[in-house]
Amino acid sequence: MPKAIYLHIPFCEHICHYCDFNKVFLHGQPVEEYLFALKEEMKNSITEQGEVIKTIYIGGGTPTALSLKQLEFLFESIEQYFPNKSDDLEYTVEVNPGSVDVDKLAVLAKAGVNRLSIGVQSFDEGLLRQIGRTHLEVDVAKTIELSRAAGFKNISLDLMFGLPTQTIEQFQTTLKKAFELNVEHFSAYSLKVEAKTVFYNLQRKGKLPLPTEEEEANMYSLLIEEMQKNGYEQYEISNFAKKGYESKHNLTYWDNEEYYGFGAGAHGYVNGVRHANAGPLPKYFSLIEKSGLPHQKEHHVPKNEQMEEFMFMGLRKIRGVSTQIFKEKFGSPIDVIYGEQISYLIKQGWLKGDNDYIKLTREGLFFGNEVFEKFLVVE
Repeated sequence: MPKAIYLHIPFCEHICHYCDFNKVFLHGQPVEEYLFALKEEMKNSITEQGEVIKTIYIGGGTPTALSLKQLEFLFESIEQYFPNKSDDLEYTVEVNPGSVDVDKLAVLAKAGVNRLSIGVQSFDEGLLRQIGRTHLEVDVAKTIELSRAAGFKNISLDLMFGLPTQTIEQFQTTLKKAFELNVEHFSAYSLKVEAKTVFYNLQRKGKLPLPTEEEEANMYSLLIEEMQKNGYEQYEISNFAKKGYESKHNLTYWDNEEYYGFGAGAHGYVNGVRHANAGPLPKYFSLIEKSGLPHQKEHHVPKNEQMEEFMFMGLRKIRGVSTQIFKEKFGSPIDVIYGEQISYLIKQGWLKGDNDYIKLTREGLFFGNEVFEKFLVVE
């Protein structure tokens, strides 16, 4: 039974050049119709009455692009169908710098939201313009100031590196300014050029001047070192937190636990079945109307795929994967299933054993994709 909820709001006031998430321009969109459809999807998805929810994450798009009344309706819908929440509930909403005011923050706080994830990406305004962001450096500090005043004590910032023309000096400056804000959590990702994005089209034309692999690796190494120096523990390949502020919701994914996924383009994992919702709004509405659920694809995950997911998701965590939990979950010792792969990766210097856990080494952090690929085929 899922204990976590992801809820997708696809509306944006602008489209970033790197973003491949399901999103549409806000202007002229059927927002109210979408929120009613979302409510219907929640109603029809409940697997068991009285279930206790431990984490809720509202992402996008830009959730705070909704009006005050629309936000209130959204939160009321969640409360109606998922009223039972754990005492230590983590309730996150994604926010863009400058996209929230006192009134919107008050609506979030009243609804029980207790964590904000702010999409900063960089403190270099030239780079921000290059990647299609519209906020300014001052908007970040102002948003955090307003959030603190509204009572939010758990704030995460998203940062990016490996951006077009970005230098390691620019990234170092971004880190310095980020630490001065004294937030509780950071997510920091290297740019991945995805299909159907502005950057993808530029790259195909040879007009996307990216840093070299070595420069990107140096940025990642700097990230790890600076986070440690400033009191943030790395608990996942791309995530760092002050003690006790690790993202419970994201750990749901990395621990390969089940979760609800609501909204256009959202993915969920319930009762051993992974599903993908229709992304285009007309298709999403049509499926809701016909069957009550917008599932475009469903996949019953067989045991071999469950083991693969356990490994490549779990190895993203710095603590790694537990050999004991693997045996309890799948009925076989981990070395019987993956002994050859683990031995090879240990010889490469990318994995190591640590008591009950198998984890990435410091060098292995830089070769994560190569490590994960080794666990994708089980006979």
